[in-house]
Amino acid sequence: MHSIIGRTEMTDVAHGTHARIDLAAISANTSVLVSAAAGTPVMAVVKSNAYGHGLVPSARAMLDGGASRLGMAQVEDALTLRQAGVDVPILAWLPWRQADYDAAVLADVELGVEAPWRLALMAEAAERNGRPVRVHLEVDTGLSRGGATRDDWPQLVDAARRAQAAGHVTVTGVFSHFACADDPGHPSIAAQISAFDDAVRYAAASGVEPELRHLASSAALLTVPESRYDLVRAGLALYGLSPLETGGDFGLRPAMSLRSTVAVAKRIPAGTGVMYGLKYQVASDSTIVVVPVGYADGLPRAAGTAGVELLVAGRRHRIAGVVGMEQTVLDVGQDLPSPGEEVVLFGPGDEGELTLAELARQLGLLPAEILARIPAALPRVYVS
Repeated sequence: MHSIIGRTEMTDVAHGTHARIDLAAISANTSVLVSAAAGTPVMAVVKSNAYGHGLVPSARAMLDGGASRLGMAQVEDALTLRQAGVDVPILAWLPWRQADYDAAVLADVELGVEAPWRLALMAEAAERNGRPVRVHLEVDTGLSRGGATRDDWPQLVDAARRAQAAGHVTVTGVFSHFACADDPGHPSIAAQISAFDDAVRYAAASGVEPELRHLASSAALLTVPESRYDLVRAGLALYGLSPLETGGDFGLRPAMSLRSTVAVAKRIPAGTGVMYGLKYQVASDSTIVVVPVGYADGLPRAAGTAGVELLVAGRRHRIAGVVGMEQTVLDVGQDLPSPGEEVVLFGPGDEGELTLAELARQLGLLPAEILARIPAALPRVYVS
């Protein structure tokens, strides 16, 4: 079954640049992680438009696969899910950018909080709306990003205890983030677990005992069982990408393929330069094709100088010259593809195309960096 999101003209989606999302793969990946968590509930992370896969369809696929909660950075995404009828517990752990705490309270969105002053704003919203806000206290255990430091943790815990006693706050969770979970055996992993345990013990001794302790990411879920606690936060792996550089694919299947079509095909003579700067020249009389996809669509500009090959009508061909903003040229040699033939930038590899992991390695990027560059306005075609 196919459903088309983001364009009204079905022909444009079917024959133009689009991301194809396999919802069955997302559900199956979720099931793999639920099984690996060995009884610990899984929070499916759908931040940044579900890593570019589309927020609402991806979230529903993950719930179908066995996730029990959803997590994201921004309150706006949580509200979008509520408006779509998603009624499971949702955590927005980075409610900083123009966050509407009143709307979050009314929609039963749980909020991450790292400082007493922000907790006070949340408590005020709860008081205005006549219902407590459910919060997860964030502690910095060594990533040195968000969260209360060890010195600041007592103040946050005390503020949460007082707000809870006043009926404005329910402390639902304590959480933190690993710095090096994708590097199994890194000494910081054990140090962060120890720091997290200390923070939880301090909170409990102060009268704040949340129901949920969560620290594990996808990588830690798979390789650090002692970090699973009461909840695990799965992210990248849900979309079929291994969170580790070594160790196999864990039975995960990439859910996205980025596809376009041949717009122009023409012959040019040997020695002719191609694209800006003319640094690429065809070695012999050759066919070039123009594909309506560029760095504005998520294909990094550097792909043109890194020898990246895209799949055209079932065969890989190299990008000729730099990637443009909305156009990319391929040197297809003696092949003669016709306008409208499919071009696959990356996918699960079933047809011989690059996988996203392979593309990211060639470019020295993380797979998530490439996914994050694919604009929300680009059409998504959902397959299940």
